[in-house]
Amino acid sequence: MKELVGIAEKVAAQLIARKQTIAVAESSTGGLISASLLAVPGASAYFLGGAVVYTRDARRMLMDISDDGIKGFRSSSAPYAQLLAEQMRTRFNSDWGLSETGAAGPTGNRYGDAAGHSCMAVAGPASEVMTLETGSNDRLANMQAFAATALNLLLRKLEA
Repeated sequence: MKELVGIAEKVAAQLIARKQTIAVAESSTGGLISASLLAVPGASAYFLGGAVVYTRDARRMLMDISDDGIKGFRSSSAPYAQLLAEQMRTRFNSDWGLSETGAAGPTGNRYGDAAGHSCMAVAGPASEVMTLETGSNDRLANMQAFAATALNLLLRKLEA
């Protein structure tokens, strides 16, 4: 967690300096991204909210995305990660949306992705989607790697 908070401190400094805000949707990280951002003193200046979107019901209830809203793509994919990031940005009227969706392990998910697969996205003044494959089935290590990668993706966009 210490590594994640270290990255979050850099993100927070950028957001505070720019007077910008963020909202987060995460799945297989289980709230680690949000917890890292909230561990930084002064988080209320930039963190507007977050959701752990771990199931179809959570997607419908928390994100207001119907099954029809994701026709043509599936969870744990780059298009789905982008949709989540954009939806959070819109719903919270934040400058940035950040999302993560994947398969932490120890087994893969029902969509055929192996453990260690995650897609993350940033939506905002600059946007990017990426996929990470750790090759590991260590659930906790994957959760931490996914969260660190998502936070670093956001940091790169903020520093660009």
